[in-house]
Amino acid sequence: MRGYGAETAVETPAAGLAAQVHVILPGDVDDPGLPSGGNVYDRRICDGLGELGWHVHRTAVPGDWPLPGADARDGLARALAAAPDGAAVLVDGLVACGVPEIVVPQARRLRLAVLVHLPLAAETGLPPEVAADLDRRERETLHAAALVVATSPRAATTLIARHGLDPARVGVAAPGVDPAPLAPGTDGRSRLLCVASVTPRKGHDVLVRALTAVRELPWTCVCAGPLGRDPGYVEHVRGLISAGGLVDRVRLAGPLTGGALEDAYAAADLLVLPSRAETYGMVVTEALARGIPVLASEVDALPETLGRTPDGFRPGLLVPPDDPDALAAALRRWLINPALRVRIRTSARLRRGMLHGWATTSRHLADLLERLLR
Repeated sequence: MRGYGAETAVETPAAGLAAQVHVILPGDVDDPGLPSGGNVYDRRICDGLGELGWHVHRTAVPGDWPLPGADARDGLARALAAAPDGAAVLVDGLVACGVPEIVVPQARRLRLAVLVHLPLAAETGLPPEVAADLDRRERETLHAAALVVATSPRAATTLIARHGLDPARVGVAAPGVDPAPLAPGTDGRSRLLCVASVTPRKGHDVLVRALTAVRELPWTCVCAGPLGRDPGYVEHVRGLISAGGLVDRVRLAGPLTGGALEDAYAAADLLVLPSRAETYGMVVTEALARGIPVLASEVDALPETLGRTPDGFRPGLLVPPDDPDALAAALRRWLINPALRVRIRTSARLRRGMLHGWATTSRHLADLLERLLR
């Protein structure tokens, strides 16, 4: 993967008269201490468009998005103003959707595309008045855009319904996944792995409550993900771990990247993702690429991301979101039923061969952007 500074042009030697796109991203997109699916996606599509011959002008704008301060607002305004009239500009929705007063006037002279990883008001734990205001702002921004890019068919359908968008202006470029070796696991059942930022939307509190209910069974759980996005929630989760007597069995490992993350996947017997909302769930396909079964919430796009094998079986288990009892029951089934483990592990390995890579994502996005430039 290429490294980028705050602004970089990417082109291939044979690009010739390559199409050009200006891409505006959150300031933490390259921060190894704050890994996220959205950041990975943003970096990979910039790489992928460049490899397809696009000239990519990439700008990262620091700020507390989607509710930025004055400096961040000025930075976004400058980034948009730097694009010439009629240019294709792709902006991460986290940056664009909360500030229509900055984006909409520029949309009138640009060919604006907005990439929506998650509707702003869908973030868990927002005060109702803040969620309503963000929803209104996002609606105004997306109606001004010439193209809205969603990361799954379910997310596209949700955005169209939520904001009354013209379906002809909404496209899908689902995340890809890199090929990976099969994970050997630990003993085939007891090493659980959760890869997600420790925030209310990802449901670590639900996970800890469920694990407390099955503490008599043999398991350990590693939670890999940033701990700094919501410190108050992290302390709440730590309190639940302590109250459940799980201090020696549940580890909040912080963000893992590179070899450390690969080691965590290699040791995993089951990926657990108890999210309350999820427009795609990239860690699901990252697990499946290694043949690791998945236990996830049946919410938003997670069922389609998990998918089914050609014979109709799921490579894992789905439970209702925000339901510790249902999650505990599913964990118990996994831990005590060898036949179940064999069946869904076999399905996970079959599903592994059905996944598409990042080159497909980039081609889909390039097709959408080419329509924007016609």
